Amino acid sequence: MPNEWIKPEHSLAYLRRAKRQTQRQMGDETLLAELPSDTRRVLDLGCGAGHLLGLVLERYPEATGIGLDFSATMLDQARERFSADKRVELIERSLDASLPELGPFDAIVSSFAIHHCSDVRKRAIYHEAFAQLRPGGVFCNLEHVASPSSAMHEKFLSELDIPLAEDDPSNQLLDIPTQLQWLREIGYEEVDCYWKWREMALLIGKRPE
Repeated sequence: MPNEWIKPEHSLAYLRRAKRQTQRQMGDETLLAELPSDTRRVLDLGCGAGHLLGLVLERYPEATGIGLDFSATMLDQARERFSADKRVELIERSLDASLPELGPFDAIVSSFAIHHCSDVRKRAIYHEAFAQLRPGGVFCNLEHVASPSSAMHEKFLSELDIPLAEDDPSNQLLDIPTQLQWLREIGYEEVDCYWKWREMALLIGKRPE
């Protein structure tokens, strides 16, 4: 599949659209509410310009965070955002590669990134994240998921003012039930879809104590 995220114009267009997505803010708030109250160390997979990582560190100012992304344009934005914040480390890395051994973490989060990976790689990421969570840690994936029908997919795009012709060809969308089942099989507990709006969904699992 072509990956549009290597193109600066694609990344910048995404950032402009994201600012207008009020539904996404509800997903963000639900995610933040599920983080451990003692969160001190967080990993953001596909951190982009640092939107979600910034929210987490605002909620938990004593925490430190690591952000992974492969888009040079996104990382430039994140570096500018966190230039004076010594709590943040940014690493250039594709999610198609195995996650670096950086744990343990209190929380591993992701926001609209993992759906660009193949289904095989998605499941592997969930497994690798589980291995790097401390007992009681949480994995939160605010994700772009598949609609049950093409008509519902087109309606989703319409709601976001995205022409069908501009649908991202690098998306590899997957249904929610399959992903929740993977999380349970890996060993996560309290697995559920905690929030959903059309093709935006928050999938969460917690590592047993």
